[in-house]
Amino acid sequence: MEIRRAKEQDLEGIDSLLEQVCMVHHVGRPDLFRGDHNRKYTDGQLREMFSDDERPIFVAVDAEEKVLGYAFCMLQQHPDDNVLTDIRTIYIDDLCVEEKVRGQHIGRSLYEYVLQYARELGCYNVTLNVWTCNPGAMRFYEACGMKPQKIGMETIL
Repeated sequence: MEIRRAKEQDLEGIDSLLEQVCMVHHVGRPDLFRGDHNRKYTDGQLREMFSDDERPIFVAVDAEEKVLGYAFCMLQQHPDDNVLTDIRTIYIDDLCVEEKVRGQHIGRSLYEYVLQYARELGCYNVTLNVWTCNPGAMRFYEACGMKPQKIGMETIL
């Protein structure tokens, strides 16, 4: 397995994983997330992100270059903010491993790759959001050593 920046040839594999993520969220919160092969990003948006150093996408691929998983990242910083310090953060916008190969430490490898990338850029931390309707993901991130930073709450009317 190799982890590298995503490129055009990875589009189909990434699209498939984006659909899997959408369905996980749809099953957990059908009131918020649409089902039926929807994706968080269009192909046009993905193509733009492939070359955007502020929003790198990393893919884990096998020897045949088949996408096994991905990590969508965003560099964040708040210079001259009234409240927040001026630290550099990598936010993991999405991390997914193909359902058929889960349990093979691909997700952990992607996460560790992002950590190393963040260290190389001099980032202070790596953050992400996880939905409470996805307890498997919550356990995975906790096993990676992540701790809750903040909690979003709601009242459904």
